[in-house]
Amino acid sequence: MKSQRLVMKVGSSSLTEANGALSIEKLKGHVEAIAAAKKLGHEVVLVSSGAIAAGFASLGYPSRPITTAGKQAAAAVGQGLLMQAYLQEFNKYGLTAAQLLLTREDFSHQERYQNALHTLTELLKRSAVPIINENDSTSIEELTFGDNDMLSALVSGFLHADTLCMITDVNGLYDSNPTNNPKAKKYHHLPEVTTELMQVAGQSGSKVGTGGMKSKLLAAKQALPFGVNVFIGQSSGQETLQDIVSGKGDGTYIGSFQQVAVMPASKQWLAVHSETHGRLIIDQGAEKALLFKGKSLLPVGVVSVTGSFEPGDVVEIANLKGDIIGKGQSSMSAEELELIKGLTTKEANEQIPGLKATIIHRNQWVSTTKEKIK
Repeated sequence: MKSQRLVMKVGSSSLTEANGALSIEKLKGHVEAIAAAKKLGHEVVLVSSGAIAAGFASLGYPSRPITTAGKQAAAAVGQGLLMQAYLQEFNKYGLTAAQLLLTREDFSHQERYQNALHTLTELLKRSAVPIINENDSTSIEELTFGDNDMLSALVSGFLHADTLCMITDVNGLYDSNPTNNPKAKKYHHLPEVTTELMQVAGQSGSKVGTGGMKSKLLAAKQALPFGVNVFIGQSSGQETLQDIVSGKGDGTYIGSFQQVAVMPASKQWLAVHSETHGRLIIDQGAEKALLFKGKSLLPVGVVSVTGSFEPGDVVEIANLKGDIIGKGQSSMSAEELELIKGLTTKEANEQIPGLKATIIHRNQWVSTTKEKIK
């Protein structure tokens, strides 16, 4: 069997007891599955929830706290307990575990995004097991990932993982709630995430987690265009990851499971994470050059400039109809571009001597149209 790069996401309900306390037995089972997959040559990154659930009881909370301060305090205690348990269990298999705590800002900030990627790549190169969690102790409520579901999708994307394995307490997706409807039909394989599927997806059924099937489907929808296939289902013990890779997992597979073009991490950052500081409207010739000919954007193709931006900032690119077709890093400021928009390269250089002729290089541009992202 071909070795794969796997991202395994484990939710709170798959790590805790009914009362919310950390279940060492459940944790041991996940570590055992990862160790078995590593022995077969697979690379595994673990995205683990459970910090809040593991910590709130130690602070005297009778159940998962509902206030932001309570959640963050519980996470501050629970993250240490969670990592201590993982380190002890991985050590039994001679494996080195490493902790990374991430926030959405780590993805929107280009340098931090690249640093996270380089760190993870080096850890995998050294055969370590990266354990990633959201930095719940400092994350702003409105900017969280949602029980790590979206975080696992973003991580699987920039690592070019083969499969995102989302382990939960339900064995896959159904056309209705199997708890209430004994005739509910299970989906064993889905080529994509549709609007209809999103409508039947439920919220979290666990008191110790925040993600539900809808959250997992949104994560799958994010991961698929990056060339990552997705599995959503239950753990089957030591053989969990082996079963998933071989197509025998107890859950639902989502994706084509065929080789597809992979978007480089730098372009993923541009397309998904970067913040824009302005907008350029371009003519039809420039639109065709960017979308279909692999060309860079030159001053002559720019019709109008809005916003305030500096060299290196990301801007949106729109066509004459006003449709956003992509994003790119500008090599010049908005003020400079205002002076040379619509000019030929020669005319632009006469206007601003020594200025780079290229506004957005093709390597710093990405189409955000559905066809191009896929």
